[in-house]
Amino acid sequence: MSENKSDNPEVPDGASHASDAGSPGVSHPPASASSSGASTGSPSATASASGREPVQRASSDAPEPAPTMTPGGSSQVAEAAQARDEAARAVAQQEAAARAPEIPVSETAEAGKTTPATADAAKAPDTVPAGAAPAGFGQAPDFGAQNPPPPNALPPNPPRYLRPNDSAWAVFGRILAARARQMFDRAGQRITQRTLRIGVSARLFHPEAGAKGLRGKTLQYLEESIAHWVMSRDVIVFMIPTVGHQGMLHPSNIRLRDYAKHLDGLLLQGGADVSPQSYAEPGAHAEWPGDRVRDMYELELLHEFIESGKPVLGVCRGCQLINVAFGGTLYQDIATDVPTAGVHVSEHYDQHRHAITFPEGSTLASMFPGRREAIVNSIHHQAVKNVGRDLTVEAVSAGDGLIEAVRYRRAPFVVGVQWHPEFHRAGGPELLDCTPLLDSFLRSARETRF
Repeated sequence: MSENKSDNPEVPDGASHASDAGSPGVSHPPASASSSGASTGSPSATASASGREPVQRASSDAPEPAPTMTPGGSSQVAEAAQARDEAARAVAQQEAAARAPEIPVSETAEAGKTTPATADAAKAPDTVPAGAAPAGFGQAPDFGAQNPPPPNALPPNPPRYLRPNDSAWAVFGRILAARARQMFDRAGQRITQRTLRIGVSARLFHPEAGAKGLRGKTLQYLEESIAHWVMSRDVIVFMIPTVGHQGMLHPSNIRLRDYAKHLDGLLLQGGADVSPQSYAEPGAHAEWPGDRVRDMYELELLHEFIESGKPVLGVCRGCQLINVAFGGTLYQDIATDVPTAGVHVSEHYDQHRHAITFPEGSTLASMFPGRREAIVNSIHHQAVKNVGRDLTVEAVSAGDGLIEAVRYRRAPFVVGVQWHPEFHRAGGPELLDCTPLLDSFLRSARETRF
């Protein structure tokens, strides 16, 4: 039975096989050898088979691997042990990081060192697993704890809109006042940005006795030049018709004051003479009776605009009407009443001209700075004689001293000029550029449109 004996007589066959089976990575003998030993049925084989199980259990419980290892098997065992150690360290670090916020700061300070878990959490906060619960999760809330805001969270002083003794009603009242001011500001912007509306008094053509067609009707019209002069500043022009609430065909409740209310300024254009009846003097010349109907219409219109605080600009006849409206009088015919006067009207119409001067300190002198004299056209045979109350002379004729412009002192802008500024641009560059006069009139219209 020599094939069942071991090479080492001191160690039984069963012990050697048991130690080999308990160590992983150890090469085992061929299965035919063990089977042949078992088939003999000898007592030694039976004993070795029965004694193999205790030896295997003892070898599996041993902490150290069996000394009889092959070189290849030892490297695998070392790698497995290293993997187990790394896994254990990772689990320990995770548990320490989860417990780190619960470590009191005082204990760490007394210990004089930082715990490894706290140091690792401070160095690598991203190493906390995504599924881990936050610190203090699951603890009962403390309803009695006081959590005041940080020192810099509140402003050092109360808001400026709050006052020491403010009540809720006081704050509410200031809010309403602010909203009202905002609404008024918006309304004011709409008014100031709206295009100006300037009214122009109408010229009248009275029906001729026995005439047919248009000559037998009353016509109201305005001259194209005066309208275009005002419209050159992007202004809307309205001709204001005469108003008769006792109209024969179509009665109306419209008054001239309605035009003064809704328009921004008034321009009195030239035309027929002012009737001597309008300034309480007898007619010295039958050929120049004037237009009493138009006088009454324009005098009412002038007073309505002045009472409304709206600016008024009078041209030629308009200048004379402003003087009459405040109690002044007129020369009914310059050539007859003032023989020493120069020529103020001729067949050349708007091409006739003469020089004027601005008195020192007058509004026109400041309106045309650096100029004391100017050339203007002259198309009038009547002129201001006695200046009305509260009127100031703004310009005079250079040759004879006749009044060429007046201003009402008790209104923002009520000015009358004897010449026709609407003809100056077409008359040549030597004539006075009256754009500053128009701009001053429209500026006053914007300022007084409220």
